[in-house]
Amino acid sequence: MIDMPKPFPGRLGLIQRVLPGYRAPFFDALSAACAGGLSVFAGQPLPIESIATTDKLNAARFALAQNIHIFNPQHPLYFCYQRGLSGWLAGWNPDALIIEANFRYLSSPAAMRWMKKRSRPLVGWGLGAPLSRGGLSSLRKNFLLQFDALVAYSARGAEQYAGLGFPPAKIFIAPNAVAAKPVQPMPARAQRFDPQPVVLFVGRLQTRKRIPSLLKACAELPEQLKPRLVIIGDGPERKNLEGLAAQIYPAAEFPGALHGSDLAPYFAAADLFALPGTGGLAVQEAMTYGLPVIVARGDGTQDDLVRAENGWQIAPDDDFSLLFALQEALSDLKRLRRMGAESYRIVSEEINLENMVGVFVQALECASLTRQ
Repeated sequence: MIDMPKPFPGRLGLIQRVLPGYRAPFFDALSAACAGGLSVFAGQPLPIESIATTDKLNAARFALAQNIHIFNPQHPLYFCYQRGLSGWLAGWNPDALIIEANFRYLSSPAAMRWMKKRSRPLVGWGLGAPLSRGGLSSLRKNFLLQFDALVAYSARGAEQYAGLGFPPAKIFIAPNAVAAKPVQPMPARAQRFDPQPVVLFVGRLQTRKRIPSLLKACAELPEQLKPRLVIIGDGPERKNLEGLAAQIYPAAEFPGALHGSDLAPYFAAADLFALPGTGGLAVQEAMTYGLPVIVARGDGTQDDLVRAENGWQIAPDDDFSLLFALQEALSDLKRLRRMGAESYRIVSEEINLENMVGVFVQALECASLTRQ
């Protein structure tokens, strides 16, 4: 747990390509940690991205950008330009600015020049900078070196920024928290399965979640370990998944999309949370209920959250790794309960919205000192 620094003394601006709904609680909490408040400038995604956005913030302000997309985000030459930026900067007049550390957002350099002209601090925020070659690599490096401080989602991302020559003392790690510290005690769970283990999935039902692999892995488990599999969510693959489940794992349940308090009984009744594909907003929520977790290894954002002490990071697109993790998890209930307790400790003490806000305020303080 980090010590909460003093609030940022001025007005904060933050530029996002889009504003996902899950980010709203963080931005409201960050606004509360700024004496002058926070304004978020963000636009809309392309329809093919299926990102659930919001324009509703309680404490922070929202300003709509007009996003002009060049290609789509999966294209190697994707870029985005945000109209309305100069007007927003002039109107909000931020004392410090946080920008996504992505050189593909073509309007960001203009915002950086605007801030530098006024000797105001700039903080970059991003996943990291995986090794790459060619002209785009040097462009990215030159872009990143203009910031006064950087915030990375993970330790892996921080190492990548340092590898590009950014001063390590000015790199901060704020694990990608989407949930506040749990206020409820960890559910008490029996020291036996009653009558069988319960494995839970929560998320959008789409191809990249690899739910067919989860169904197949459950079907291949030894009979005494076969779980009650609860798949919560909705999406384009639901009908196909229900058909597949009827064929290979009829014990699977599909309650549909549930949110908030409607989810709580399912988290409390589960023994293990499994997310074999990419994404994973529900992982932290599962951990607040004291659940061990299985997740697919990805861009590094899960590295600090899921450890050997509280779960399994499996190789992506590896059905054997998923089957092995499930079998290992369900074969030792005492260890499974210990791992669940460690999940609860991690989100209570280390990775939560409160600590994430604290790291950002520390980065702003560092960047402000650089500008003095």
